[in-house]
Amino acid sequence: MSGQMCWLSSSGNEGQLILHLRERSFEPWLPYTAYPQLMVADYPIANGSKGFSTCQKLRQAGWMLIPTAKNRSIK
Repeated sequence: MSGQMCWLSSSGNEGQLILHLRERSFEPWLPYTAYPQLMVADYPIANGSKGFSTCQKLRQAGWMLIPTAKNRSIK
Protein backbone atom coordinates (compact mmCIF):
# COMPACT_ATOMS: atom_id res chain seq x y z
CA MET A 1 0.00 0.00 0.00
CA SER A 2 1.25 3.47 -0.79
CA GLY A 3 -0.20 6.91 -0.31
CA GLN A 4 0.79 10.49 0.34
CA MET A 5 1.97 12.35 3.43
CA CYS A 6 2.24 16.07 4.12
CA TRP A 7 3.08 18.24 7.15
CA LEU A 8 0.15 20.59 7.69
CA SER A 9 -1.28 22.69 10.47
CA SER A 10 -4.77 21.74 11.53
CA SER A 11 -5.35 25.33 12.66
CA GLY A 12 -4.80 27.14 9.39
CA ASN A 13 -1.44 28.86 8.93
CA GLU A 14 -0.63 28.92 12.62
CA GLY A 15 0.27 26.21 15.05
CA GLN A 16 2.43 23.14 15.04
CA LEU A 17 2.64 21.12 11.86
CA ILE A 18 1.47 17.54 12.20
CA LEU A 19 1.59 14.68 9.75
CA HIS A 20 -1.46 14.36 7.50
CA LEU A 21 -2.18 11.38 5.27
CA ARG A 22 -4.30 10.40 2.31
CA GLU A 23 -4.37 7.04 0.61
CA ARG A 24 -5.33 8.49 -2.81
CA SER A 25 -4.50 11.88 -4.32
CA PHE A 26 -8.17 12.85 -4.71
CA GLU A 27 -8.99 12.27 -1.02
CA PRO A 28 -8.82 15.03 1.60
CA TRP A 29 -5.85 15.29 3.96
CA LEU A 30 -6.56 13.82 7.40
CA PRO A 31 -4.35 13.82 10.52
CA TYR A 32 -2.30 10.66 10.93
CA THR A 33 -4.31 9.84 14.06
CA ALA A 34 -7.34 9.22 11.81
CA TYR A 35 -5.53 6.11 10.50
CA PRO A 36 -4.98 3.89 13.56
CA GLN A 37 -4.03 0.97 11.31
CA LEU A 38 -1.07 2.98 9.95
CA MET A 39 -0.14 5.04 13.00
CA VAL A 40 2.98 4.41 15.06
CA ALA A 41 3.27 5.80 18.59
CA ASP A 42 5.07 9.15 18.73
CA TYR A 43 8.55 9.31 20.18
CA PRO A 44 8.52 10.43 23.83
CA ILE A 45 10.29 13.71 23.11
CA ALA A 46 8.94 16.97 24.51
CA ASN A 47 7.74 19.21 21.67
CA GLY A 48 8.66 16.53 19.12
CA SER A 49 7.07 16.41 15.68
CA LYS A 50 3.65 14.78 15.85
CA GLY A 51 3.66 11.89 13.44
CA PHE A 52 7.41 11.66 12.77
CA SER A 53 7.64 7.97 13.69
CA THR A 54 4.62 7.25 11.46
CA CYS A 55 6.28 9.21 8.65
CA GLN A 56 9.42 7.08 8.93
CA LYS A 57 7.42 3.85 8.79
CA LEU A 58 5.37 4.93 5.80
CA ARG A 59 8.40 6.22 3.85
CA GLN A 60 9.91 2.75 4.16
CA ALA A 61 6.62 1.31 2.88
CA GLY A 62 6.77 3.50 -0.25
CA TRP A 63 4.55 6.43 0.73
CA MET A 64 5.35 9.76 -0.94
CA LEU A 65 6.11 12.87 1.11
CA ILE A 66 4.46 15.89 -0.53
CA PRO A 67 6.05 19.30 0.21
CA THR A 68 3.94 21.55 2.41
CA ALA A 69 2.60 24.31 0.17
CA LYS A 70 3.07 27.86 1.40
CA ASN A 71 -0.08 29.23 3.09
CA ARG A 72 -1.89 25.90 2.73
CA SER A 73 -4.54 25.04 5.31
CA ILE A 74 -6.97 22.24 6.14
CA LYS A 75 -10.55 23.01 5.16
